[in-house]
Amino acid sequence: MNHILVLGGTGFVGRSVLERLVRRNGGGGGGITVPTRRRAHARHIQSLPTVEVVEADVHDPRALATLLQGQDAVIHLVAILHGSTADFERVHVTLPRSLAAACHVAGVRRLLHVSALGVAADAPSDYLRSKAAGEAALIASPLDLTVLRPSVIFGARDRFLNVFAELQALAPMVPLACADARFQPVWVEDVAEALARALDRPSTIGQVIEAAGPREATLGELVKLAGQWSGHRRLVLPLPAPLATLQARMMELMPGEPLMSRDNLRSMQVDNVCDSNCR
Repeated sequence: MNHILVLGGTGFVGRSVLERLVRRNGGGGGGITVPTRRRAHARHIQSLPTVEVVEADVHDPRALATLLQGQDAVIHLVAILHGSTADFERVHVTLPRSLAAACHVAGVRRLLHVSALGVAADAPSDYLRSKAAGEAALIASPLDLTVLRPSVIFGARDRFLNVFAELQALAPMVPLACADARFQPVWVEDVAEALARALDRPSTIGQVIEAAGPREATLGELVKLAGQWSGHRRLVLPLPAPLATLQARMMELMPGEPLMSRDNLRSMQVDNVCDSNCR
């Protein structure tokens, strides 16, 4: 499969996936198409060999149909962590449904979809419920589908551990919501490697694969490690539920993307660790 469309390729995970795909292709022998609404958002990947950046809105069915022409496979990475119920529905449910329909029309059967640990129709958060609905829509389609469910993904350019490291460089202590929430962090390069391998292994078609690192940790432990590794370890102060909710609400009202939202708090009620299907 030499012609690959990567949706969400300009993001944190997308960059590592593209670098791995370029190595897979040996710097040639196939094209990788990455759509973005604004070409300026893709400056960091434009120099990668065989990667073509195209300005397009993947939420537009006509644009999606055009992007799929001549492709052998699709890797779907588009996701959001914050937003309204309508935002989650549009990104996590409507887009996968549109993608499945467009792939069918274009004759593109192979699709790799990145979901998340803990997704379920009855999950407590909009994020987890919407991811579950989008995943279900793809599973119900006739595509040659592989679903990867990672735990929280970390790496040199992540917006998780790095944010907490930066926060500890500025603040004398970290008031932390859901400090006991459990995660099993997975390195972004391992996620990229898993996707590249799945692309070349027909045996992964029809599988839902959980992906996590070798160690479980609470959010509080991870925040302390971020401070330690950055040289700015601070006191982590766990917040009781009412104060955590208040803190998240205040963050939602601040300009820019919030560090924590109330929907994030609801997501963390579900342990983000893998079961026996973990790879």
